[in-house]
Amino acid sequence: MKYILVTGGVISGIGKGIIASSVGTILKSCGLHVTAIKIDPYINIDAGTFSPYEHVVPHITDAIQEWVMRQAKVPVDDDDVEPQVCVIELGGTVGDIESMPFIEAFRQFQFKVKRENFCNIHVSMVPQPSATGEQKTKPTQNSVRELRGLGLSPDLVMCRCSTPLDNSVKEKISMFCHVEPEQVICVHDVSSIYRVPLLLEDQGVVGYFCRRLNLPIETRPRKMLAKWKEMSDRSDRLLEQCSIALVGKYTKFSDSYASVIKALEHSALAISHKLEVKYIDSADLEAGMLQEDPVKYHEAWQKLCSADGILVPGGFGVRGTEGKIQAISWARKQKKPFLDANSTEFDPETKYPVVIDMPEHNPGQMGGTMRLGKRRTIFKTKNSILRKLYGDVDYVEERHRHRFEVNPELKQHFEEKGFHFVGQDVEGERMEVIELLDHPYFVGVQYHPEFTSRPIKPSPPYLGLLLAAAGGLPAYLQKGCRLSPRYELMFPQRHPEISHKN
Repeated sequence: MKYILVTGGVISGIGKGIIASSVGTILKSCGLHVTAIKIDPYINIDAGTFSPYEHVVPHITDAIQEWVMRQAKVPVDDDDVEPQVCVIELGGTVGDIESMPFIEAFRQFQFKVKRENFCNIHVSMVPQPSATGEQKTKPTQNSVRELRGLGLSPDLVMCRCSTPLDNSVKEKISMFCHVEPEQVICVHDVSSIYRVPLLLEDQGVVGYFCRRLNLPIETRPRKMLAKWKEMSDRSDRLLEQCSIALVGKYTKFSDSYASVIKALEHSALAISHKLEVKYIDSADLEAGMLQEDPVKYHEAWQKLCSADGILVPGGFGVRGTEGKIQAISWARKQKKPFLDANSTEFDPETKYPVVIDMPEHNPGQMGGTMRLGKRRTIFKTKNSILRKLYGDVDYVEERHRHRFEVNPELKQHFEEKGFHFVGQDVEGERMEVIELLDHPYFVGVQYHPEFTSRPIKPSPPYLGLLLAAAGGLPAYLQKGCRLSPRYELMFPQRHPEISHKN
């Protein structure tokens, strides 16, 4: 097993995740089996129950080295083969007190697995003040010096900058950070994050890993990288636009819905459309806001009504729930393409318990009681749109994170009104997927499909939403759920001259 640790310095949010993902992408394109681990050094009690506004995430504590070695061996590809390379992203910034135990753990870890199996990428920043226009290396020098002082020496220094690094700047970083010039990698701003793997490839990162870690890389054409380049080029040539209203509770920070946004982007790119996300705080749609702030209320409804499709992501607590219901009701009545990814919790004293606690959940205990991880959903009908989008399979396995569920006692009542629970759990007790008859696309899922979305393989529920919003879903289903080489053929209402010729 080869381990590649990605650390970051100078500022948080510097792009460690994109670097780690890009490294994994180019190594996977070489035919290697690659897995990834993300470690966030925040110390909280069951941090998964906190609001995204509080910027806290679950943590790893005991026996981190052994845990990493075990987790790295877990197969993640469809062929069930043990990974050869594990890319580990260590969150936070070098020097933060929270990350100190983790830095020390990896200092020891590098000796446990031996030098030929361990490599460190340090992501730093090279600012370019507008006053001078000069690229400054001092922040990177200081960051690398601090990391080396803690016992980790970077093999590659990846420099985030607004423009490509000058050769003199590269040589200066090389001299004062104790690395060769070819070990200083420029990661300047590009038109799309999908160009970052290509940027690393062009600077010989794969060749360096091959020599440094003795990776078994074959010299043959790499179809995956060619497909990635085609996708990146296409992302720069998009003309058509599709707007999605995201109605949620944490819309002040777009990072709160990072996975959801990426899943939407993947699907929009797959159908060659630019994505416009209209963020709407669900509380702004509620009747109370009309009295409190009429301008905000009307602006929220204007955004909702002008969107091509509507997405309601998961959330906890009562706040904003009524606004979500209003948005869902509008989408249903106006036949607007709609996707509800995961559920929320409601009034526990209600007379009509549509959403209830799972039997195994203790309502008095918040922490550690969620239904988590990959679970199987069985499709109960052949006519389901979502089933077709998944490739007409009998079941799917998606990731869950919830403690509430649809009350199974009301299943018949819903189906009498046109709502069909087309997907259920293995036991047939939990409702997993709901679809509305006589609607272009009205889908609700209990799981989080965004977690398994990939740029080259978008999540089927999100792809269905974007296709429906762009008017291309009927053509896509008719073609057997295959994207046409000429994407415009799928949108006859936007290209009437093409529809007439055919």
